[in-house]
Amino acid sequence: MTNKIGKPEIFSLGLQHVFAMYAGALLVPLIVGSALGFTPQQIAFLVSIDLLTCGIATILQSLKSKYIGIGLPVVLGTSFVAVSPMIMIGTSYGISAIYGSIIAAGLFIILFANFFGKLIKLFPPVVTGTVVTIIGLSLIPTGIKNMGGGATNPDFGSAENIILSFGVLTIILLMNRFFKGFLRAISVLIGIIIGTITAGFMGKLDTQAVADASWFHLPTPFHFGVPTFEIVPILTMILVGIVILVESTGAFLVLSKMTGSELTEKEIASGYRTEGIAFTLGGIFNAFPYSTFAQNIGLVELSGVKTRNATIAAGFILIGLGFIPKIAALATLIPTAVLGGATVIMFGMVVSSGIKMLISVDFTNNNNLLIIACSISLGLGATVVPELFAALPDTLRIIVSDGIITGSLTAIMLNIVFNMRPKRSLKVISDTKLEPKVKHF
Repeated sequence: MTNKIGKPEIFSLGLQHVFAMYAGALLVPLIVGSALGFTPQQIAFLVSIDLLTCGIATILQSLKSKYIGIGLPVVLGTSFVAVSPMIMIGTSYGISAIYGSIIAAGLFIILFANFFGKLIKLFPPVVTGTVVTIIGLSLIPTGIKNMGGGATNPDFGSAENIILSFGVLTIILLMNRFFKGFLRAISVLIGIIIGTITAGFMGKLDTQAVADASWFHLPTPFHFGVPTFEIVPILTMILVGIVILVESTGAFLVLSKMTGSELTEKEIASGYRTEGIAFTLGGIFNAFPYSTFAQNIGLVELSGVKTRNATIAAGFILIGLGFIPKIAALATLIPTAVLGGATVIMFGMVVSSGIKMLISVDFTNNNNLLIIACSISLGLGATVVPELFAALPDTLRIIVSDGIITGSLTAIMLNIVFNMRPKRSLKVISDTKLEPKVKHF
């Protein structure tokens, strides 16, 4: 699809990106706020400031300058990797220590972005393709659970939820089969809108959240108090930040392949630096650490719209939602089953992108087969059976509790072991024939 798109179309494409990431953006504040005993008003603040910060970070990352911005169609959202560490830090050290650690981790990433950018050589196609495939496979179970209405929903798998989710999935598929251009590009948005309207006729919409939300909210820095800086929380959050960079690297590389642009070390470093800035903003405004959302990568592949204008529009929409909670709450009307019907296909598109990247891998090399096999097995295994590492210390569990990170680190390390070993020079003796020594008796 051409990048020359009018402003109304750009707004629709941006709104589609917002819907794709909205469930994740809402879920993290709800989980963390509830675990730390926040009041409903405090959780509402978390949601609003989270949307605002997501929007700012998305715009900064989508743009491109000398020192910040990856310049690709990316959408940043709250990282699920940070959920458990934030709850652990808040429980042990207090809320102020959470935001002190996030600010410190952000500054660490900013300072060392150039160093991390030099590690791009650790991501050849066998690693990047495997990582992207793992990202998609790890997200699919979440999409399937959403199709049933959400894992904790007492009506999980009910006929209504199945009808809604597969109805949305069918609409998206039909629009991609029979339409072209802009209508095809916004097939996910149309599917979600039709699914939500249908859910309204089925009596499955809860409008209480919209009624309770205020019309205007002005975010303030350090809303929950001045941050404090404790060494253990800081080290924990720096580890979280490094893990998030590994995850984001795969996202950057697959988007560069989609858009036909080769990323340099400096551009990768700019992307990392921007994520560090997003961390720091999250700490200042009492929000969260941020990373590139994989579901929006799937949306870029599905829609065929690879212009940054769409994600920049999404950023401005998110900023607006952060200031107007009443409008932001409208998105909460979308039933989980409706989102499931849309997200499951986007997660599948991420898997497809990973497979496309693996096409260029030399499969006659058995080492590459071992890297892919072990990484996908461990990554998917950690996703499906997360209790596998429950007995490990908290610090190690941060690294391996997420299937995407487990699989990614496995791919990186195995590639170093099998494909980046120093080659020993072998002396070939061609002129001298070695005769076996025979003892004569």
